[in-house]
Amino acid sequence: MQSLNAIATELVYLLKSHFNRCSLKYMTSSQQFNNDSIWHIYNRGVERKDVFLQTADYLRFILNLYEFNDSAPALNLGYHLDKSPIEVRLQYPRKEQLVDILAFCLMPNHYHLMVQQRVENGITMFMRKLGTGYTNYFNTKNDRVGPLFQGKFKSVLIEREAHFIHLPHYIHLNPLDLKDPEWRNGTVKNPEKLLASLASYRWSSLPDYLNTPNFPTVTNRKFLTECIGRSHDFQSAMQDWIRTPNFDFVQKVTLE
Repeated sequence: MQSLNAIATELVYLLKSHFNRCSLKYMTSSQQFNNDSIWHIYNRGVERKDVFLQTADYLRFILNLYEFNDSAPALNLGYHLDKSPIEVRLQYPRKEQLVDILAFCLMPNHYHLMVQQRVENGITMFMRKLGTGYTNYFNTKNDRVGPLFQGKFKSVLIEREAHFIHLPHYIHLNPLDLKDPEWRNGTVKNPEKLLASLASYRWSSLPDYLNTPNFPTVTNRKFLTECIGRSHDFQSAMQDWIRTPNFDFVQKVTLE
């Protein structure tokens, strides 16, 4: 099993190569998302209200993560769905992916995505379809009108090695707020038990990283797996994060 120091050393090497290729800069209002750049994307419900009320809502959003990640026009932005099971829908072929979704987590009133742009304007197109499609679905289903999220999605460029090392764990650990909010203070007594609860939380990409197939076609796990390690290394790093949260490393990119 790799130590965290060994993982960090290897990751620094990989990321320096990656960032040198991409020549990344922090995004300003006059800049666009660059191809190959990696971003933390976040949005929350208006007035911090829940945007996922039922299991069907979580499933719909996850299906949208897959179906709208395509350069082909979105044919179904409204409420009515193809009646095929989600397991079948998540296997439908796509013309061209707009982004690689490296990690995601859905919470009752917000979501986190870690994405890498694949084509020009890919993030913008993907997030426009995602926001419009899910809002139309939610409003129609619940007989409401108006915005669902707090304005445009928030995004921060991941350009430092420390951010990249720790952000995936931070995203995947969010559901602990529902079980034991004290984890953020580093006072948990049974990290193994909390990790087990995370592994069973369906609305996250973590189960797929821990070798428990959940929604495997939604994410591209190759890059993070190469950097952090496979399921056992990922699990070990997660336990370390639960014991000693490293919020200092992700403070500038958490968006909360």
